[in-house]
Amino acid sequence: MAKHGKKYQEAVKIIDSEKVYESAEAISLVKKAATAKFDETVEVAIRLGVDPKKQDQAVRGVVVLPHGTGKTKRVLVFAKGEKAKEAEAAGADYVGDSDMINKIQQGWFDFDVCVATPDMMAEVGKLGRILGGKGLMPNPKAGTVTFDVSKAVQEIKAGKIEYRLDRQGQIHAPIGKASFEEDKLNENLRTLIDALVRAKPAAAKGVYLKNIAVSSTMGPSARVNAAVYR
Repeated sequence: MAKHGKKYQEAVKIIDSEKVYESAEAISLVKKAATAKFDETVEVAIRLGVDPKKQDQAVRGVVVLPHGTGKTKRVLVFAKGEKAKEAEAAGADYVGDSDMINKIQQGWFDFDVCVATPDMMAEVGKLGRILGGKGLMPNPKAGTVTFDVSKAVQEIKAGKIEYRLDRQGQIHAPIGKASFEEDKLNENLRTLIDALVRAKPAAAKGVYLKNIAVSSTMGPSARVNAAVYR
């Protein structure tokens, strides 16, 4: 069994693993416990009261965090003509069509998000296995297959994230960096939870928001009172 270092052992003393905190206090403690030499990402894990095996209880969507994630994502847009020009003007890092498809087929992956216009999807579909395996395939539900490439790029750059239920019935998402002010992290958390509540499947019964925990990249997690969001 792997042993944790001295910094982690000290961080564990800051957070009571048996206690449930209000979100502001939980975030404050997670920030104090983030002692790595780099600016750690603050993440949230939310267990939902849904059955991930049932398609009518799937939870997936996107939300723009008001204070971003602290990471500027590199955006690749598959588009032609005027739409390509729009993407460039909106701040896309890479724009192209068959040239970018060929580049990816040769092993290039210097981007974080892909956006494609609908008329490009027949060609982009050739990358299904490559991009799909990395979670990078453009998808209408994520707002990454659209003719409004300008809006898509701007939202991604502003802090748009995608959330998706995993096989364990949980949602994992970044809500900022440990260097963020506490109120900004708290507002990002609230925005994400509000989006999840709106995305609640009609087939979901009982308690929807079961457990919430926040943590930093290298630190222990703090449990958050989920009852206040129900």
